[in-house]
Amino acid sequence: MRVLVTGGAGFIGSAVCHALVKRGATVVNVDKLTYAANPRSLETLAHDPHYAFERGDICDRAAMDVVLAKYQPSAVLHLAAESHVDRSITGTAPFIDTNISGTYHLLEAARQYWAGLATPARAAFRFVHVSTDEVYGSLGPEGLFHEDTPYRPSSPYSASKAASDHLAQAWHRTYGLPVMLSNCSNNYGPRQFPEKLIPLTILKALAAEALPVYGDGSNVRDWLHVEDHAAGLIAIVERGRPGERYNFGGESERTNLAVVEHICTALDRLRPAAQPRRKLITFVTDRPGHDQRYAIDATKARRELGWKPSRHFEAGLEQTVQWYLENRAWWEPVQARVYGGERLGLLEPAQ
Repeated sequence: MRVLVTGGAGFIGSAVCHALVKRGATVVNVDKLTYAANPRSLETLAHDPHYAFERGDICDRAAMDVVLAKYQPSAVLHLAAESHVDRSITGTAPFIDTNISGTYHLLEAARQYWAGLATPARAAFRFVHVSTDEVYGSLGPEGLFHEDTPYRPSSPYSASKAASDHLAQAWHRTYGLPVMLSNCSNNYGPRQFPEKLIPLTILKALAAEALPVYGDGSNVRDWLHVEDHAAGLIAIVERGRPGERYNFGGESERTNLAVVEHICTALDRLRPAAQPRRKLITFVTDRPGHDQRYAIDATKARRELGWKPSRHFEAGLEQTVQWYLENRAWWEPVQARVYGGERLGLLEPAQ
């Protein structure tokens, strides 16, 4: 199996690259290396004969044509995206360019490549478009997201992903391109860029800085370990049905406040401080359009793909805390040169 992974230097993408190579696949990683990408995440693969890196932008159709022709993949796993809701609130343009236009250009490149394959390779080819549960909008206190849940995106980020989902489905229905979609809940684990809740909280707690919690901390997310997600994406490539969508969730609903509190407890045990880190928790103005609750029903992935999450959230979270403690060389340069933990996504007051 030769898989072209877009966005492979990102958080989820790097986990997918590692998992594919470990499985014996050949991986071609195409990444633009934007602010959230980190080549250090792939250092152990750099000299592996089953891994190749091509720096490229999915919005560059000609470059995508060249990569596909050069490597002749049997599958495309499309993860390249702008993904941070807060950044989408104050800087929407990159989300429209990458998530919508980039997906269009990649779909067209894949369609031309696929159409030119010999019959056996054409029948085996797969295109997996990786998306988010945020396209479904906000749940009330009850219920779960299913594959047929109507779309109600709330943020510019989720709206851009919803648009790209529709494009991917349309390329299957109109052109027959063997596309499959995945929608996942919040990922966590090692090598996550520190603008997201869990790594941001870990690093701020280590520095004894205030730990910001939006609103009253009651917003609920379903947490999925990134390595479990990577296993699900590989299962789609191997066993998914073209034209279908698969939801992946960790069956681990937690409030944001509970997540922050558990990180504090884990750090207090692993790296004791002068005072309990829960005292650093600070409630701040909520994010505009903040969805109250997400929760995934992953029954279809269990039934059709034989997939299920393997990690209990609290144990996986403590392993994640331990990883950040042991890998300062990964995150210190990011913190010093790229993102220092400042608040993002605040709207300018109306004039």
